[in-house]
Order: sequence, then structure tokens, then C-alpha cells
Amino acid sequence: MTKRPNILLTGTPGVGKTTLGKELATRTGLLYVNIGELAHEGHYYDGYDEEYQCPILDEDRVVDELDQKMVEGGVIIDYHGCDLFPERWFHIVIVLRTDNTQLYSRLEDRGYRGKKLQDNVQCEIFQTIYEEAMEAYSKEIVHQLPSNTPEDLEKNLEQLIQWTEQWMKDHN
Repeated sequence: MTKRPNILLTGTPGVGKTTLGKELATRTGLLYVNIGELAHEGHYYDGYDEEYQCPILDEDRVVDELDQKMVEGGVIIDYHGCDLFPERWFHIVIVLRTDNTQLYSRLEDRGYRGKKLQDNVQCEIFQTIYEEAMEAYSKEIVHQLPSNTPEDLEKNLEQLIQWTEQWMKDHN
């Protein structure tokens, strides 16, 4: 059986994780999993956050649901948080970063307002997701990539495809 790597795409909402993840899956044949969609389909919630107007993820149920797939390998996980996943799951962790002005506009376009909008932009300014990733995973596997333009997207895709191909050569 051919071994395939697991990739975590993380970053503040609006940085382009879903766009990158879906296209990367199409080009590599890896399985793409959007944690928000998985939680919605499986009702993996543990209440509702009135302040942010969104459901609260039941992290244990999500991890239980994904564990066997992750052991098998070849999975791209897309989620704005990263420290809930076991370190053993991933071979590379990509933190996408976006210019704050662009991020603000993207989130506004999604309907983010008030505290939710401000907190997410501040999260990007203070590199919160990157710091979480550096604490949760081996520093050697955590990488930041810019995600501001269509050219950034294409460059990131090329880099990750090359990395995936090299990983598979090295591990098979």
C-alpha cells in the first residue's frame, strides 16, 4: 500500500484554506476534509456561542471521527484551529497568512460584524494561529505561506504538490 502524507491547512477564517485545500486535493488525489462541513454533517457540536453566533465544535467527536482516516494517511484537513488535533496526525502544517486589510474585507463580505470581525482580524495581526501551531507541533513541520493574491494561491499549490510528491518518494 502506498503511503500518503497528511496535511493540515490552518489560519484565521478568510485566509484561503478552503480554496487551497480543495484545489490541492484535486491535483494530488488526497482526501480533503473541511472540519466545519464535517461537524455540520455529523452534528458534532457541543452547544452554541451566542456572542459569536456560531455552534461550538465538539472536538473529541471530531477527532474520534477522523482518527482512522488519519492513520491511513492521504488527508488534507482544513480548519481555523489547530491545537485540537493530535501531533502524530500530520506530516506538514501550513499556516496561511493574509494582509489585514484584505482579511478585513474578506470577512466583511462573509457577513462578519462587530466583535467577531475584530477578534478574527486581531488573531491574524497577533499571529495567534501560527503561535498555536508552533506550540502544538514540531517546529520543523510548521510553515507559513502568504495568501493574498491568485499568484500566491498558484505558488502555494505548486510548492505543496512538489512537497507531496517528494514525501511520497521518500516514504514508499
